[in-house]
Amino acid sequence: MTVTGITDPVIREMGSGEEARWDAFVDAAPEATFFHRAGWRRVLEEGLGHRAHFLFAERNGEVDGILPLGRIRSRLFGDALISLPFCVRAGVVGRSEETRAALERAACDLADRLGVDHLELRQEAPRNPDWPTQSERYVHFRRALDPDPEANLKAIPRKQRAMIRKGMEAGLEGVVDDDLERFYPLYAESVRNLGTPVFPKRYLRTLREVFGDDCEVLTIEHRGQAVSSVLSFYFRDEVLPYYGGGGPAARDLKANDFMYWDLMRRAVERGYAVFDYGRSKRDTGSYRFKKHWGFEPEPLYYEYHLVRGQEIPDVSPSNPRYRVFVDAWKRLPLPMARVIGPVIARNLG
Repeated sequence: MTVTGITDPVIREMGSGEEARWDAFVDAAPEATFFHRAGWRRVLEEGLGHRAHFLFAERNGEVDGILPLGRIRSRLFGDALISLPFCVRAGVVGRSEETRAALERAACDLADRLGVDHLELRQEAPRNPDWPTQSERYVHFRRALDPDPEANLKAIPRKQRAMIRKGMEAGLEGVVDDDLERFYPLYAESVRNLGTPVFPKRYLRTLREVFGDDCEVLTIEHRGQAVSSVLSFYFRDEVLPYYGGGGPAARDLKANDFMYWDLMRRAVERGYAVFDYGRSKRDTGSYRFKKHWGFEPEPLYYEYHLVRGQEIPDVSPSNPRYRVFVDAWKRLPLPMARVIGPVIARNLG
């Protein structure tokens, strides 16, 4: 149907070779995030072996909206269509409410055709008040950066600032690494200690290949030895530390505290204006750590269209169903955790 010369949006999946059109829309849409970038399709499919469905909305031949989706099929955790697995938020983006609604209808239709348990839309704001919603479990932390690094240091609460200064006094230094060879063992050990399976190295390598200079590894050294490391994303004026960890010496040296401060300092020097500390579950260790830095949590709204599922899924480590598994995983020998972990982690979403 046409009204005053404007056609209804046409919804289809992004085809091969259309990534530049997709990313041009992302770059021009203020509400789009790093997790909306077209490269995530390759990351999901090549890095993790999942099927991606990136929905385009077109109007009069122009891109009018997008919704990236990935399907996770797991015997342990169920079958879900998510926007976007392994990402904080990648909800519908469109030039008009009509287009946004059309994309959501298309996503629901796709979920119904695939016969998944549910469709999950990860967003910063609620859109569908009649859908089951999780808004209390996950939060994200973001804060503007001052152009003066010393002002940013003073903005950190006193106790946390003291941890950073101890790292400085210990002679810690940050180095940008060209590969994952020092990062991966530090990261793998850290997530094992938290009771979480480690991601496949192939996935992290694909992130680096796809996003290039916008995906950087900062490693903290003590007397030439790597003690902590973080993989971060850069998008527009933001830096997003996303995966990180430290070795046995990191706690005593306050290396993780110093690491995030050094990342913040470097971002300011490069002209970035926002530090995005990412997603955390409420009342977890990472949640409290970020609060201690003076960041205030902002809710995330995960909305669900149920298909075969009867209720909102709960794959949180705090779920009693997984508690025994988490406790056992913390005691697993590290070499075994690095072999088994990637098989499980690719299905966590």
